[in-house]
Amino acid sequence: MKKIKNFREMIRSTILLILLVMITTITNAQVKYTAKNDLNLLVSGTSTLHDWDMKAAKGECDAQFTFNAAGDIVGLTGLSVSVPAEALKSEHSGMDKNAYKALKTDKAPNITFKLTSASITPNNTIKCTGKLTIAGATREAELIATYKLNSDKSITVTGKKNISMKDFSMEPPTFMMGTIKTGNDIVLKFDLTLRK
Repeated sequence: MKKIKNFREMIRSTILLILLVMITTITNAQVKYTAKNDLNLLVSGTSTLHDWDMKAAKGECDAQFTFNAAGDIVGLTGLSVSVPAEALKSEHSGMDKNAYKALKTDKAPNITFKLTSASITPNNTIKCTGKLTIAGATREAELIATYKLNSDKSITVTGKKNISMKDFSMEPPTFMMGTIKTGNDIVLKFDLTLRK
């Protein structure tokens, strides 16, 4: 009799667990978002002459967000970003040429990020860990960004990342026969609008 009672309790617990999983799945919906050429990337650095910027407005991003029943973002389960390195432009073509050489665009045409894990905090912050590839070198990287869910259900994401060129086996570019040298550290700022 005791065995039957224990078996019934086990069945009841299993059914409750299945129901809980089903309710969670129903109340949390995953939605795919994309951005194509609605992405702004700014790379800033220093040199022995002056600070410099390179901007790109091309690129693609695919993301998978999880929403709860109230329509709030509660998770990010997928993210991939790809920006053509030669979409980065400064105000000087000579600088662009040297930057593309440092970025090894002949062999590694794209700068990419592929998500491995993410967490979302109540203050609209996304903390992402993933594989960042620059100049053909892939490193584990953490990106922290803020997001805004807009009235049209699009999502605006902004953030920045400090990067050491040497971490990606890049040689900081030089100009004017080596008399002007860029600094090793750069800042990568991004903002994009993702849509369903």
